[in-house]
Amino acid sequence: MFMMPKLLRRCIVGFGVVGLASGVRAAPAAALAVSNDNPYVVMSLFAKVMETVRQHYVDPSQTDYRTMVTRALQGMVSSLDEFSEFLTPDDLKVMEEETEGRFGGIGVVVGVREGAIVVIAPMDDSPGQRAGLMPGDRLVEVDGHRTDQMSLQEVVRLMRGAPGTRVRLRIAREGSPELREVEIERADIHVDSVRDVRVMEGNIGYIRISQFDERTAELLDDALHELVRTNVVGLVLDLRSNPGGLLAAAVDVCARFLPRGTLVLTTEGRPSVPKQTFLTHGTPRIVQLPMVVLINEGSASAAEVVAGCLQDHGRAVLVGERSFGKGSVQTIIPLEDGYALRLTTARYFTPKRRMIHELGIEPDIRVPAPLREFEASPGAGGRRVDSRDVQLQRAVEVLRGVLAYGARSGARPK
Repeated sequence: MFMMPKLLRRCIVGFGVVGLASGVRAAPAAALAVSNDNPYVVMSLFAKVMETVRQHYVDPSQTDYRTMVTRALQGMVSSLDEFSEFLTPDDLKVMEEETEGRFGGIGVVVGVREGAIVVIAPMDDSPGQRAGLMPGDRLVEVDGHRTDQMSLQEVVRLMRGAPGTRVRLRIAREGSPELREVEIERADIHVDSVRDVRVMEGNIGYIRISQFDERTAELLDDALHELVRTNVVGLVLDLRSNPGGLLAAAVDVCARFLPRGTLVLTTEGRPSVPKQTFLTHGTPRIVQLPMVVLINEGSASAAEVVAGCLQDHGRAVLVGERSFGKGSVQTIIPLEDGYALRLTTARYFTPKRRMIHELGIEPDIRVPAPLREFEASPGAGGRRVDSRDVQLQRAVEVLRGVLAYGARSGARPK
């Protein structure tokens, strides 16, 4: 039989003595069950625990009231789901920088999946992308700090920093038995959300949207005008590794391809949160070219809204892999002293009432991307439009088939 060492037994007894000396007595389980929804009883327990920690925890520098309450609130809110957060003023500043599209760091969007911090998508032409990071990579350590002991915002803050400084990451990739350590130099990240506008062979246009921000619709208008002027006959809209962004920008993008008043999505939450319906609004010219939309596991949030909307309305064929499955609405609720809540208040539903959250959007034609080992990636993360991009090749083949069918039936692209 295993016997507990005397020293360990003394330590355990010692903890019991501290509990008795503090005057705190455990409430009976039945009493706690009855009082679950009584805020006064529950807050009394919270206050007693906080005071016990403040009096007896070994490191007093960790036990000032603001620190303890902030951490308690962070734990409470983050335990609801992987996207809800209690935001400090610094956290809020980081979020505002991301929305504006300019910040210092390595250019990688991260999130939580199954309790682990994972790469949702590296941003185009960013240090993280050039280092070979890919959607689904799991961040094990950042500068020697284990991420399984940190919140999402703590991980983001560690990766951010002044341009020219460096950060070390330990990465786990599915299918690779070994962890890989990479050192990445931070840079001033400026993201152009619409990029790589080109005309491919067969007079097919190509546009990549890397994220959805305040300028996406304006930049998309310029790109579409450029392509339509060259008389392209079809369009590939690339939303791969697009981590999302502003919902309003996603609705604006759909409005470039669908008639005014078309349903884009609905959001539904608790009865206290009104159901919202988002419709396209009028634009000077609706582009009616045959379309293929490319998606992969890094396509999330607003990117999934656009893909699901165009698929449900039969406006585009989706090619690639199932998307990430981030289909919930987070509302920023300001609090005093610069703090805020980022709280999940509703979930997205496509026009045909498909739920996106945790399910993702399934492509019409599934084309898995080739597995890649860890390597530095040239250009757009190894996704240059070349012979290696099997998903883009398939998208072009699909468009050619649509155009050939239209020609046989007498229909012409508008």
